[in-house]
Amino acid sequence: MIITSSGTSQHRGRKIREQCGSCPNRFSKDKRQVIAEDSDTSEVESSTDEEDRWKEVARASEIPADYYNIQKLVKYIKAGNQTATIVSLCCLKDYDLSTQINQFAISDIGGLDVLVNILECSDTKCCLGALTVLSDITLNIDIRKTIVDLDGIPLIVDILNSSMKDLKTMAAETLANVCKVRLARKYVRTCGGIPKLVDLIDIKLSILKTPRDQLGADDLESLDMTRAGARALFTLADSKHNMEQMRKSGIVPLMAQLLKSCHIDVVIPIMGTVRKCSSEPKFQLAITTEGMIPDIVVHLSSENTELKMEGSTAIYKCAFDAYTRELVRDAGGLEPLVTIIKDKNLRDNKPLLRGATGAIWMCAVSDANVKVLDQLRTVNNLVALLNDECDEVLTNVTGALSECVRFQSNREQLRQAGGLPAMVSLLNSSHAPLLENLAKGLKECAEDPESMRILEDLDAVRLIWSLLKNTSTRVQAHAAYAICPCVRNANDSAELVRSLVGAMELVVGLLKSKDIMVLSAVCAAIATIAQDQTNLAILTDLRVIYKLADLVQTTDDLLRMNLAAAVAACACFGNNTEELGRLRTVTPIVTYMTSDNPLVHRSTAMALEKLSMDPQNCITMHQSGVVPFLLECIGSTNKELQLAAAGCLRNIRELALRAEEYLLKIDDD
Repeated sequence: MIITSSGTSQHRGRKIREQCGSCPNRFSKDKRQVIAEDSDTSEVESSTDEEDRWKEVARASEIPADYYNIQKLVKYIKAGNQTATIVSLCCLKDYDLSTQINQFAISDIGGLDVLVNILECSDTKCCLGALTVLSDITLNIDIRKTIVDLDGIPLIVDILNSSMKDLKTMAAETLANVCKVRLARKYVRTCGGIPKLVDLIDIKLSILKTPRDQLGADDLESLDMTRAGARALFTLADSKHNMEQMRKSGIVPLMAQLLKSCHIDVVIPIMGTVRKCSSEPKFQLAITTEGMIPDIVVHLSSENTELKMEGSTAIYKCAFDAYTRELVRDAGGLEPLVTIIKDKNLRDNKPLLRGATGAIWMCAVSDANVKVLDQLRTVNNLVALLNDECDEVLTNVTGALSECVRFQSNREQLRQAGGLPAMVSLLNSSHAPLLENLAKGLKECAEDPESMRILEDLDAVRLIWSLLKNTSTRVQAHAAYAICPCVRNANDSAELVRSLVGAMELVVGLLKSKDIMVLSAVCAAIATIAQDQTNLAILTDLRVIYKLADLVQTTDDLLRMNLAAAVAACACFGNNTEELGRLRTVTPIVTYMTSDNPLVHRSTAMALEKLSMDPQNCITMHQSGVVPFLLECIGSTNKELQLAAAGCLRNIRELALRAEEYLLKIDDD
């Protein structure tokens, strides 16, 4: 009996009433409906269009004899009895079903519908044969979409309830392929497939640690089932909704156990799942608490490059907190990471290089890790990668260098290795994360006088200044911060700033930004530029104090610190002090003294000292209750804070004495 004919339009609502050859007394049921409610809805195309396209491709090329032989077998499956169906399915496996033309042979004659219908039968041998074929042909993206169209996902998920390990293994293998379609991932979740797949990877640790050739038949079946489940979960982890469902299903301790396996084909997919899940904060904490980091580090020394890529990328995503970075160091993870970036044979493997450089970048945030990296001559190895063509690799390399050059010894190492010209040339890039890291790194390098001379010769200051025009607020902010040491340490810095056409206008214009980080960085840059009186005069003409006055109500400590420093630098020119008082900036700045940050106290005291040069401002400060705060600051261990607080108190006291003398003179008269 024929189940369905090829070339007919297939849809979910249809009923197929013809008898299935493999199950003579069974009629196919209505296809189950799965409602897609969220963003996992997909771009599944109609199977008719797909089949037409496949046929056109097949006709365009020479059709081999296997094409017709496979179609004969599919006809036997349709019309034959149970035994003929099983034999035909076994014969299908003798052909190379990974080739497109053989896949077309099955789909052109309606074989996909037949295979999906067989999954509903009660005969396990027929189901196993159909799944075995489906696991091979679903390597084709169009076939995956057709399986979803035919509502095959709920049927495959139901098979995961079977007591037969080989049946569950093939079902998981098929899902691992089909779930590369977005809607399929949605269906597996809504059909309750994720907990079932998580159950598949619950295996004895003794099996995981025993070589395959020493395992019994039953243990081998369990191991294969675990591998298939791990592959399916790896594919499903592309969805955030699925990752959360996997976590709730208890996958975390099972992942930790599987990472201890000696079987690479099991470790690779589960390491990939760890890598994908590590982008989620809840998983990052779980990965650390379950003790996975040492096992991940062990696999960094594997000969398998895919495993090293997955492991290094997982560390890259997890090492955002100090504790995880410490675990990586204690487990000896820094050495294999540096070994990876040193290996010239791996330079073409961009995913691996991206993961390793990213992991080094994150680990270098900790000072203790930088010391270990210094012993491994990491800076030299990173400089060798500055000519890479991949923006993501360059972003990670410059990020790692920006953390390393926080130390003077590494600034010298970078300079001697010829890294500065390479970094400056990258400032012409358009990749925002790369520009951000370049600005951070060059900011640190500019603190070194010898490096600053090289940066001047390379015209780096102009290029850094031009980053203020970038559309990324993070690039703008880090560029503004980088300008500070460049201006401070350049030869004839005042003239350098004035030689850049429109430079100060650009800086002042950014005070209109809505981003707190940009505002803070620009205020820091203004505080540095304004140290020169000519530059300060230009800034005043650009009405900088009016723009600064608009920001004084902020509650952000970083902005308060740099804003107060900018006010202190700009107040001492012309009548800026009086104008700032008239703009009602004094009282808000006094409130900065309530901050818990001593750096805010220092810059605030410096601003108040300058503002107290105007008598009216002194009166306002006194009325705002500044004196107790200043008295407390005088007892600080910070000399700059002491001097600024004392200077402000002196100005207030002198005004009070003059007022008292004036009153006494009036009384005498």
